[in-house]
Amino acid sequence: MPASTRQRCRAGLTALVALAAAFALSTGPASAADTWTETGSDRADPLTESQGLTSVEVPANSANRYTGIGTIPIGVSGRGWNHVGDPDESYDGYYVEPYQADSGTAKMYRVQAPGGAWSEYVHTLATGEALNNSWDAISPDGQYMLSGEYGTMTRFLVFPTPGVNKSTSPSANLPLASVVSLDHAVRDVQGCDFSGATTLLCSSDDPDGSLFGYAKPLLQIDLSAQPGTGGVSGHVTALRQLPLRSSCSGTFEAEGVDFDRRTGTLRVIVMSPGFCILTDSKTYRFTRG
Repeated sequence: MPASTRQRCRAGLTALVALAAAFALSTGPASAADTWTETGSDRADPLTESQGLTSVEVPANSANRYTGIGTIPIGVSGRGWNHVGDPDESYDGYYVEPYQADSGTAKMYRVQAPGGAWSEYVHTLATGEALNNSWDAISPDGQYMLSGEYGTMTRFLVFPTPGVNKSTSPSANLPLASVVSLDHAVRDVQGCDFSGATTLLCSSDDPDGSLFGYAKPLLQIDLSAQPGTGGVSGHVTALRQLPLRSSCSGTFEAEGVDFDRRTGTLRVIVMSPGFCILTDSKTYRFTRG
């Protein structure tokens, strides 16, 4: 083979390798991504444990908290806030639940302070912002909170954490501080939680698998910096498919996620299809490595 031909082949092979590497980084498990192994499960009650969960550090030795249609206070649902998403709690004990209504121009975050008092923070939708309010994830420093929109998205929203960030007040609109721009589209994210200062683990209810090669993926989002008022980018990696096991066949629903930094345990709720939503829906437990 002439030298010029060999050089062209070598150049073409190099380009193909680079392209394949770039594709793997954007759509599949990357070498820097964590591996999560299933270690057990607990039944998830469809009324009170079907939307989200969070581990609780304050006060010490508290049980995990869950959300579902049965956890929404009548006084809250009576004012139209009839859907609660995946909550989170700051390391110093501020608990935040995300709420949405069937229609309108706002979403709401319900906050319980460490002392037990509740307050509500309403956010008026920005231009182009979706009404739904599926989850919130408080940054490890407590000052900013990420939140997500349902559907196919290339961004997460960033707010000052209500009740924690001193710029927030229940009597004022909770403003959009910035966005996280994702390098790969995600679909129907139902929950996220920080596993490190700039790393998120997220559950996706993606029904068809066209984005990552399989449905219901567990995602890792590596941020370029801690969220705040400035723009941050996020690198998306699909880690694995969430467990889809039930006595019934049909469509599963991936729900909220929690990472407990004290034990290194990741928990993800998966609701079973059909009648089996009552009998064998699960909160699955995972450990790294």
